[in-house]
Order: sequence, then C-alpha cells, then structure tokens
Amino acid sequence: MLSNTLNTNEVKNAAGTEVEFTRIRSDGRSTVFAQIAESPSLQHRLSISHEETGSGIKARRRSKHRIDKTSISSVDSVTPVTTSFYCVLDAPIGALSSNAEMKTVIAELTSFLATLGTNTFLYDGTGTGAAALLDGSI
Repeated sequence: MLSNTLNTNEVKNAAGTEVEFTRIRSDGRSTVFAQIAESPSLQHRLSISHEETGSGIKARRRSKHRIDKTSISSVDSVTPVTTSFYCVLDAPIGALSSNAEMKTVIAELTSFLATLGTNTFLYDGTGTGAAALLDGSI
C-alpha cells in the first residue's frame, strides 16, 4: 500500500524537484492525492485506480495512474485550464508468473517519455508508482 504522503522523491517535476502529495480520498480500488502546496483554485492531483477482470489464466488488471494540474491560461492570464497525463498498464496477471514482462514495458515507455539525457538512467520499474501498477496497490 502506498503511504498517505508521497514526499520522499516519489514524484519529481522536470527540474528534478520533489513534488509532495497527500492522500485525500480512497474508495475501493482507487485513491486520489492532492499536492500539499496546491492552491484550492488551482488543483494538482495524482490519482491511481485498478480494475481486475477475468479469472484464472485469463485474469487481467488494468491500472491507471493520472496527474491533473490546473493552471491559469498563458493566453488570457484569467481562464483556469487543466492539463492531464495518464498511463495505463493492462496486464495479463493470471498468465504471468512474475512481474518481469510488466517491468519491461514500464521501463521502455518510461525511458521513451522521460529523457534524452546523456547520463545513464535506471528505468527498471522499481519506482513507487511502478510498484502500485505492478501489485495493484493504492
């Protein structure tokens, strides 16, 4: 299970600065975190949800991680607008004996999205968010 506060390098912005979130709601197989320093009118949320279907070898888990960030339009400097990004792991959990294949696809997409840096980055699917995708925790 994820901790109620994500504040130890679990989420970072593009500059590498930690962005802290606290759990505000959990309901069954979903949970929502709010950025600790968010303005009430400019919400910044992280949500996680899981849905399992099928049984036996046909069992699948569909896990979604999503970030929604509301900001003021840079065009008119008045209108609040929300930008969202999410990823979904749709995994055949009944047909896999380990998380290896799931970690592989997480690593490949993460590296594709994250950076063109010349340093070596470790995209091994062991981050806090990846763990929640892999084990279905909230």
